[in-house]
Amino acid sequence: MANRKLRKRLITGAWYITGANLKHVELYGPREPEHRRTWTAAAIPLILMFFILGQLITIFGVLKPMGFHQVDLETQWLPHVIQLLGFGITAALLLVWVRLFERRPPSVLGLNGQGLVRYARGLAVGMGFLCGVIALIWLTGGYRIEGHGVWAAPSPLLFLPILALFGAFMIQGATEELLMRGWLMQLVASRHGLVAGIVVNAVLFALMHGGNIEPSKELVLALANLVLFAVMISLYAIKEGSLWGVCAWHTAWNWLLGVGFGLEVSGGRIPVQSLVIDLAPNAGAPWWLTGGAFGPEASVATTVVLLAGCVYFGATGALQGAKARAAAFA
Repeated sequence: MANRKLRKRLITGAWYITGANLKHVELYGPREPEHRRTWTAAAIPLILMFFILGQLITIFGVLKPMGFHQVDLETQWLPHVIQLLGFGITAALLLVWVRLFERRPPSVLGLNGQGLVRYARGLAVGMGFLCGVIALIWLTGGYRIEGHGVWAAPSPLLFLPILALFGAFMIQGATEELLMRGWLMQLVASRHGLVAGIVVNAVLFALMHGGNIEPSKELVLALANLVLFAVMISLYAIKEGSLWGVCAWHTAWNWLLGVGFGLEVSGGRIPVQSLVIDLAPNAGAPWWLTGGAFGPEASVATTVVLLAGCVYFGATGALQGAKARAAAFA
């Protein structure tokens, strides 16, 4: 009986997402007469421009004047925090564009009501998903304990970078979600339908991480997982009709992965003592289990967890909710 109900929900969801009911959909708020939409062809160049400008301002306006260089990101936590906080410049540029050119408030990008509740729930869900991935890899022999992080010799000063990195990941995660699920997905969906909105933001999101490590088998699986992540997190945002939860999910995943367990975050390590425990790949563990140089995001364990997430959000009303809101906002 339960399986029959699940199949019915999935079939219904597939009908909604492929049908005309989800064409020209507004995801987070109504489109008012005075609102303008950015041209679809200009959206991706604008995202790249906002991102590059934010990074250049951070590097040449803050990091270099402070005496930091690229190599310092691998050995010191402070430049890492500054670089992540620099994502806030990109977010500010986007919000200014939306306010001045599109004449729209942040609420129509998903920064709408129940922010604290949705953010807290997103943190819990994101940490739960990440712990699920780590547990799968551990149980299948992928990890060993390398150390006990801050608990080996606890000191209040050791928690300063951990807290600073949490705040920095809040900015970084929220910025990526604003760009992809808040603005790009909404913009494309409002003109070309929800399927196009999900696909375009998912592919661009993956490609923007494509230079994190050298071309390899790990990178191929990582990019596939990043597309899968973007699809799942898009369904999460669509289900809630808000961006707060996915901003928190993104923050929780990155922070707990790099700071909690001392593992690679999209191919990069964070130079700080771990909050939970230091893990490292077991000798002889296959790359497709541990993710190799890219970290767990290039693991088949992540593939399994993200696929389960896609099924869950699809089967519990994400697409039906989008249809209902589209009708309400019309």
